[in-house]
Amino acid sequence: MRPGRRAERRHPPPPLGDRRVVLLNKPYGVLCQFSADGSGKPTLAAFVDIPAVYPAGRLDADSEGLVVLTADGALQARIADRRHRYAKVYWAQVEGLPTPGQLARLAAGVDLGDFVTAPICVREIDEPPGLWSRNPPIRVRLAIPTRWLELTLHEGKNRQVRRMTAAVGLPTLRLIRWAVGPWTLAGLSPGATRSEAAPTRVV
Repeated sequence: MRPGRRAERRHPPPPLGDRRVVLLNKPYGVLCQFSADGSGKPTLAAFVDIPAVYPAGRLDADSEGLVVLTADGALQARIADRRHRYAKVYWAQVEGLPTPGQLARLAAGVDLGDFVTAPICVREIDEPPGLWSRNPPIRVRLAIPTRWLELTLHEGKNRQVRRMTAAVGLPTLRLIRWAVGPWTLAGLSPGATRSEAAPTRVV
């Protein structure tokens, strides 16, 4: 191994035909990777002890929720590639009271400078039932109310949801990915995993 290069996980390849996925409810502050980056933040290795699975797409350390992992490289690429139309559903707790105009701007696509986002589905929702507490909790400013939005998009660029809401004047305080394609967080507490069959046909 070259000096200064991090050791990577090395495992035997998965059995042929293994198309199961592992679903993880990633807690806040956890890096969406298996190798440490020197920051001291925990990684997926603290929660997933299954050889040769890797995340299909990223989720920022300061975001929570669903991470789909698989040992199938082709499936991993398809899930992460927006051309294959795997919808991603996010719950965003935003600062301020959304106006119809702000929601319309989010839905139509937002110019973020380096790119314009594709149209999305967005709606205001009540706080999701059974939502776990975040550690640490979000900052609270008593004079400024907060609301929850549900956003469904097919892109997944770096910090896209946070940048979109900030651009229309609704900074995101807490962000949870609820669903990726057919998979959801239903029944998964923070840090918990579940194994499920992958779809037999990927579009």
